[in-house]
Amino acid sequence: MAQLKDILYKVTINAVTGSTSIDVNNIDFDSRNIKDNDVFVAIKGTTVDGHDFVEVAIKNGAKAVVCETLPLELADGITYIEVESTSKALAFMAANFYGNPSENLKLIGVTGTNGKTTVTTLLYDLFKKAGFKVGLLSTVRVMVDNKEYKATHTTPDSLTINKYLKLMNDEGVEFCFMEVSSHGIHQNRTFGLQFEGGVFTNLSHDHLDYHSSFAEYRDVKKSFFDHLPKQAFALVNIDDKNGLVMLQNTQAKTYTYALKTYADYKAQVLENEFSGLLLKLNDNELWSKLIGSFNAYNITAIYGVADLLGLEKVEILRLISELESVSGRFQYVISEGRITAIVDYAHTPDALKNVLETINSIRTKNEELITVVGCGGNRDKTKRPTMGQIASALSTKVIFTSDNPRNEVPETIIEAIEKGVEPQNFKKIISITDRKQAIKTACQMANSKDIILIAGKGHETYQEIKGERFDFDDYKLVTEFLKQMEK
Repeated sequence: MAQLKDILYKVTINAVTGSTSIDVNNIDFDSRNIKDNDVFVAIKGTTVDGHDFVEVAIKNGAKAVVCETLPLELADGITYIEVESTSKALAFMAANFYGNPSENLKLIGVTGTNGKTTVTTLLYDLFKKAGFKVGLLSTVRVMVDNKEYKATHTTPDSLTINKYLKLMNDEGVEFCFMEVSSHGIHQNRTFGLQFEGGVFTNLSHDHLDYHSSFAEYRDVKKSFFDHLPKQAFALVNIDDKNGLVMLQNTQAKTYTYALKTYADYKAQVLENEFSGLLLKLNDNELWSKLIGSFNAYNITAIYGVADLLGLEKVEILRLISELESVSGRFQYVISEGRITAIVDYAHTPDALKNVLETINSIRTKNEELITVVGCGGNRDKTKRPTMGQIASALSTKVIFTSDNPRNEVPETIIEAIEKGVEPQNFKKIISITDRKQAIKTACQMANSKDIILIAGKGHETYQEIKGERFDFDDYKLVTEFLKQMEK
């Protein structure tokens, strides 16, 4: 229980009807969850407007309502708080309600199109190995030191974030590594959090179903750095032309990392094999079990963050050499018949290009590279032809298939992907709508030493079709099919 006036601290209020000197039990933005003496915050979402459910919330027991527009009729005995932005208000209220937990640990936010999950997860693993109590808020999972919770969003809502951060406080967690998505920034889910540092990985074509343009997508990412405090650090990849854009208005202490240009943290790939990477990192040689130049960037970012957080440089290098790959990120299995199958989350043109170029830089070219790929339904449609163009240009054979079709017709999505295929690559492609059958066919097509890439879903253990989620695990399926073939 808390006093309403206390949890409204820092909220920009336009008008108040009723008293704020009242005790409230909880805060929620879903009217269905409201109980007696709760505060209902009416959020304008992309599909639903919480203002339409104020009456329902009051019937369910709400004692106070936070809104951007007051209802035409005000109910007796209810406190109404009119604010500029209910999403920002919710962020401050959530932080206040849970005792501003982000201030009691070192919170690092990682943003960018690709690499967020890998960087945050590997930082969690590294700091755990270093003996610290650590938290993780990622697409794949939420960790409160050793306890795991299921992740629902890349960046959860501000109430959920603060709830987990409070649990971390209770467990004595010192560091928390958090994925910060463009949706999360735009919807103010990270507003009001105290960040110790921010990391920018890269920016490429994604989420243009949500953002009106690439410039808006970039500027939303940039706003995360704009709000970092003076005492925080901002670490950006300056091989990406948007890296320096992120730093234009930040008050934070600025640092850079790169493979191709001079930077505070500079890496050079000396060897790149399926067994791992040999890197030169700020004049030190380092062997890593991770694979590919995109992971060289991730390792360099991890090294930079660990250094800026005060770990000993030699210790950081030792710990990085022990890190294993993240689930669904260049996760591979080699069958008894010497067929290599790689499962990767690559669901953007840039990520797919990176993975395929990495495989091509390692393979001898005497073997086939068979790619299985699709695109998600009800998401950015403009990237589909580009995905088709990249997959067909950089593979020897391609199977276009379903990803998570959601509410779209899978064949329509596949047709859009096929439009990007250049004439000289037509003979490489086949289309199989059923993803399971597509993976099985790839395994049947492969011979010894061939490489299969299954892209797009990575760590996901489901397939979303017409509002339902069905069990589906790319890594599990390809492993089973390869074993069946060897019987």
